[in-house]
Amino acid sequence: MAVDSSMQDYDMEKTKAEELVKKYDTEWRFRTVLPDWQGKLTAAWLIAMSLFQLYTSTIGLMTTNIQRTYHLGFAMFVIFLIYPFGKNSPTGRFSVPDMALAVASIFTNGYLIVNFNRIVERGAKVTHLELVLGVIAILLVLEAGRRVLGYGLPVLAGFFLLYCYFGRYAPGLFIHRGFTIERIVQHMYLVPEGIYGVALGVSATFVFLFILFGAFLNESGGARFFNDFALAMAGRMAGGPAKVAIFASGLLGTINGSSIANTATTGAFTIPLMKKVGYKPHFAGAVEASSSTGGQIMPPVMGAAAFIMAEFLGVSYISIIKAAAIPAVLYYYGVFISVHLVARKEGLKGLPRELLPDLRKVMLTKGHLLLPLAVVIYLLISGRTPVFAAFWGTLSVIAVSYLRRETRMSPGKILAALQLGARSALGVAIACAVVGFVIGTSSLTGLGLSISNNLIELAGGNLLLTLVLAMVGSLILGMGLPTTANYIVTSTIVAPALVKLGVLPIAAHLFVFYFGIMADVTPPVCLAAFTGAGIAGASPSRTGLTATKLAIAAFILPYMFVYSPQLLLHEVTLSGIVQILITSVTGMTCIAGSTMNYLIIGNNAAERVLLLTGGLLMIKPGTYTDLAGMGIAGCVVLAQYFRRKRLQGRVSGKAD
Repeated sequence: MAVDSSMQDYDMEKTKAEELVKKYDTEWRFRTVLPDWQGKLTAAWLIAMSLFQLYTSTIGLMTTNIQRTYHLGFAMFVIFLIYPFGKNSPTGRFSVPDMALAVASIFTNGYLIVNFNRIVERGAKVTHLELVLGVIAILLVLEAGRRVLGYGLPVLAGFFLLYCYFGRYAPGLFIHRGFTIERIVQHMYLVPEGIYGVALGVSATFVFLFILFGAFLNESGGARFFNDFALAMAGRMAGGPAKVAIFASGLLGTINGSSIANTATTGAFTIPLMKKVGYKPHFAGAVEASSSTGGQIMPPVMGAAAFIMAEFLGVSYISIIKAAAIPAVLYYYGVFISVHLVARKEGLKGLPRELLPDLRKVMLTKGHLLLPLAVVIYLLISGRTPVFAAFWGTLSVIAVSYLRRETRMSPGKILAALQLGARSALGVAIACAVVGFVIGTSSLTGLGLSISNNLIELAGGNLLLTLVLAMVGSLILGMGLPTTANYIVTSTIVAPALVKLGVLPIAAHLFVFYFGIMADVTPPVCLAAFTGAGIAGASPSRTGLTATKLAIAAFILPYMFVYSPQLLLHEVTLSGIVQILITSVTGMTCIAGSTMNYLIIGNNAAERVLLLTGGLLMIKPGTYTDLAGMGIAGCVVLAQYFRRKRLQGRVSGKAD
């Protein structure tokens, strides 16, 4: 009965959480209630999109450019139908302009599919009709992006397009001769450099199938299972609900591509529980926000950025997730130990046994839902492509769901999963198309090289100062952008400067990726923290600052793996890996003790500084730094141990 009561709390918070997601995440502001024929058309279109993606990823392989064009055509048509033009647009039906734009998007994409061979044969030379269609296509992509993603990314893309044309008036190193509208249209519309470039290609293959896999897992009861599993595992620990939030958010984050949606989905359940056991509202919201944001840096999916990173760097997908593994684990450990220390500091207990689900029962009834994840991971490790792994992982969800009646996927649930998968992929698809303007501008004008030169010149060639500037730039560029677009923009604009200074390419890309993602919990525009604050009823700014403190690992680790790529498992031995894990975990404990101002007992000012110093030394791989860090930490631990003994003795003496 107690567990049912907890789930009632979840149901009461769910509507509130959904409203907050719509407030902060524009991808969720779609029409949900439509007239009969419009609803059926939308559902049929989304199902057809998912089936098309499954078909072309296995049996019906297509020319890359044609598949990308179909993918975008499917996405744009339904975007114009279900995402209103503005606040005053009808929310319960399509409008005539919406339908006109949807048809126009089919025409601009369909023209490329029908005339693909002719365009290739004449070297993509622009005709008068294609000039008109290209301009219309560019405007349609920007408008579709605005509806789904908000103004930020389309305005940035528009600025880049203007730079292509007005480059002759740009200052200093940014100047170029400028390009005609015909040349811009050719580069952005007719050839796979702009709209239909590598970013959209990744969306049309790897990303879509993994989003679909997550949708099937969700429809089979996976999200509820993750919550129950985390509650059973961590609910009784000191400050249990906060640790439940970390486990549940981490699990959901591996298949969810949005920090905001992840915060709302698990936060509707975990934040009220955290407040119930005594956590302050702002801290409860911050724990959920920092945990949910961490899901974007956690392999295997990493908010879909892992696939794009592999494509950009020209390395295997396995290389990306191997490199990202230890930093992601350290990030979550940092949040976990911070929460634990706060619970010890404030004397917060876990939840009573009667309020928790039974772990054995959870595993017996829904534990089989872990099998599809195991299938995906096994196929990836065995060298299969991500497309192959995601396809068979999706089919395995359907198969294993029939092992228990509670999870069985009926035809209705399968259709619902196909709809959910396609709808969830719309934001990624249009983001990749809009970001194509940024990538296209960089390749057409050499802008990436110009920005790299300016960054390096501004920093005087100093790597540390360049890293600081890259961090600030990535945090600014990442404000309000979805994960995929966030990474593409930062990797195109900022990462080349780091590579030019000799930083390992994968370290440079992970560096900008981390700080772009951390914009979701870093004030002033920390949308995940705002969502957590809304659910908790707390101050948004205070929640954001606390979330930043909890996520401190993400602000330290990128510097560490740039200077010491061993953290990314680059040229490291087995004994080296063991040493890195032990010292890094100890180092994160010290840093958490410093930021939370508690280790064995409360810190004095000197201990706080020493813990931070020792922690940083241990996270940086190296025998001498490890020994120095352990020595400093050991001194603090001994000092606190004896101080606690003295305090306990005084209390005992007074009691006598």
